[in-house]
Amino acid sequence: ALFRILSNLPKDLPVPILIVQHIALGFVAGFAEWLHTVTGFPVHLAKDGECPLPGHVYVPPDDVHLGIRPGPVIMLSHQPPEENLRPSISFLFRTLAQSMGSQVVGVLLTGMGRDGSKELKSMKDAGAITIAQDEASSVVFGMPGEAISLGAAKFVMPPEGIAIFLSNQFKKKERRK
Repeated sequence: ALFRILSNLPKDLPVPILIVQHIALGFVAGFAEWLHTVTGFPVHLAKDGECPLPGHVYVPPDDVHLGIRPGPVIMLSHQPPEENLRPSISFLFRTLAQSMGSQVVGVLLTGMGRDGSKELKSMKDAGAITIAQDEASSVVFGMPGEAISLGAAKFVMPPEGIAIFLSNQFKKKERRK
C-alpha cells in the first residue's frame, strides 16, 4: 500500500511524509532503503529535533515512537508501547492533532488491531483531512476498519485513490499561493 501511494505522488511534494510501519526489530533501515529505491523519495530514519523537509519521507528508528511538536519538529520518544506497539501510529497521530491541527493529513492503511484509529478521529476533530484504506484493497482491515467504525475517516479509498486525492489536494494549495 505504501509503495502504491508513494510511487504515484509527485516527487516535488510540498510537504514531508511521516510513516509509522509495524516492522520487526532490525529491519527498519532496510525498509527505508527499499522504500527509497522503489519510490524515488529520499527516505530517512528520523532524528529527534530535526525539521522535516518537503518531499522527504521519515520513518522512526527501531523501537521508538515518532511524533511532531510545534515547529514542526520531529520528536522521538521511548514512552511505553501503545496497543503493544512501539512505534505506534497512535503516538504520531496524537502529536499531529495536538501540534498541527487542521494543517495535516492522516492516512491509516491496512493492518491488524486498532492502532491509530481513535487518534485519527482526534485529527479529524481538529480539522485535519483523514483517510482510511478501503476494505477491498486491505490485506488486513483491522486498523482502517476500526477507524471507519469510529467515524474517524472523512474519506475511504484504495491506495491509488489516496495518491490521486493527495496529489490533487497539494495542487489546489499550490494554486492558492
